[in-house]
Amino acid sequence: MASTATDALLQQVHRIHDIGRALSVLSWDREVNMPKAGDSARVQQMTTLRQLLHQFATSDDYGAAIESAAAELDGLPEDDDRRCLIRVLRRDYDRSRKLPEAFVLELSRVGAVAWTVWKQAREDNDFSNFQPHLSRLVELQREMAGLYGYEQDPYDALLDGYEEGARAAQVGAVFAAVKAATVPLLEAIAERGRSIDDSLLHQPFPVAGQEAFARHVGAVVGYDFARGHLGTAVHPFATVFDRNDARITTRWYPDFLSPSLFGTLHECGHAMYEQGTAEALARTPLGRGCSSGIHESQSRMIENLVGRSRVFWRAHFPSLQAQFPQQLGQADAEAFYRAINKVQPSLIRVEADELTYNLHIILRFELEQAMLSGDLPAGDLPGAWRDGMQRLLGVAPPDDREGCLQDVHWSGASFGYFPTYALGNLHAAQMFEAALASDPAVGLDLAAGRTDALLGWLREQVHRHGRKFSPDTLIERATGRPLGHEAFVRYVTSKFSDLYGLA
Repeated sequence: MASTATDALLQQVHRIHDIGRALSVLSWDREVNMPKAGDSARVQQMTTLRQLLHQFATSDDYGAAIESAAAELDGLPEDDDRRCLIRVLRRDYDRSRKLPEAFVLELSRVGAVAWTVWKQAREDNDFSNFQPHLSRLVELQREMAGLYGYEQDPYDALLDGYEEGARAAQVGAVFAAVKAATVPLLEAIAERGRSIDDSLLHQPFPVAGQEAFARHVGAVVGYDFARGHLGTAVHPFATVFDRNDARITTRWYPDFLSPSLFGTLHECGHAMYEQGTAEALARTPLGRGCSSGIHESQSRMIENLVGRSRVFWRAHFPSLQAQFPQQLGQADAEAFYRAINKVQPSLIRVEADELTYNLHIILRFELEQAMLSGDLPAGDLPGAWRDGMQRLLGVAPPDDREGCLQDVHWSGASFGYFPTYALGNLHAAQMFEAALASDPAVGLDLAAGRTDALLGWLREQVHRHGRKFSPDTLIERATGRPLGHEAFVRYVTSKFSDLYGLA
């Protein structure tokens, strides 16, 4: 059979995809396994691959191949896999072509070095070492925004890379609505809510036992370990090389159970999403999550709406208790449920409760915009961080390790990423509500501590589509309405009013 224009395009798409995944393998190994002495060589290797990736992904031949295939596929339904692939390829090609190769190499080099410096600076609690690297990264992000182009706000150009179509003004308005709806609930909890004791979480928990239970609970919620791997990292993350190789990491505290437990559940949600993408989308840009916000919805749903629910622990607390009989033998599922849902302003974003978490994101969103605009020099970040934490959460970090050095994202030049965490909370609540309404089996399963029906709904409505649709299109197809904050507000109001005796 004669080769078609689409076949010729796919050969190039597969090559670009494979180089990108090889780069991901090097990055994952760098964070999980690589000895420190190998870092400079690894930076060179990753820079070379990024150069090749950029060259292939921006070549004239590639652009011509996209358009030839588009002409060949004209007339197919809009939701056909091939038509959707053309849409995504055109978008990615257009954005990539706007970045000169020299700029991409410089950003890669600066970001790779900055990550190494950030990791050590965090360990040493020394922001001054990271500060010049952050300053350079901010300069490069400003330049990137200019290269991409924008109508009103340079932040829009960066945000669009993580959440297609999102704009800073729109996100800011949604965040304001979430804040207006949840702050009164936080105030009511502080003023008249019942006391909750979470001391049972702060005990010696041997890491070997934590790891054993992490593997158990990951399998319980639906993560396929036959196609996965659990590793250790400074900052937990999930990475995917293929739908059959979706890996997760977490971190372990020997005297605090929550970070490893809920970090594992969170990353399982990310990996389960990509394990569920349709096999037909493999080795193309469609075989990955729709957007950072949609991706985050899957992790927040598994971590919080499932993993912090009362019914989940009624079913699974006995297994946790059996793993840690000395620490939890005298507790019960209800006490554990209350402890893991205690509302308390905290310093660390990834350990924040569901009500205060979005405030952490609002702070980072504000700081990113201020740095990008030039209103906040990078050297002033620690003070601005402390002031913002005090203003939004009523707590201030004692040092920069628990302050502006806690997150990895800025060291990797991921400006525009943070807002998608809070958008993920909204997507998750709206999807969860729609799933419960669509099939009684979802609620019945969850009441028994099972996720089969929920995962089946997610596979059908979200996972299998990968990146075929824009975030706005996907959420409306899945739930019947555009993204809003209302489902999230209903969820947290009901849950925490009950938990704190406010209802």
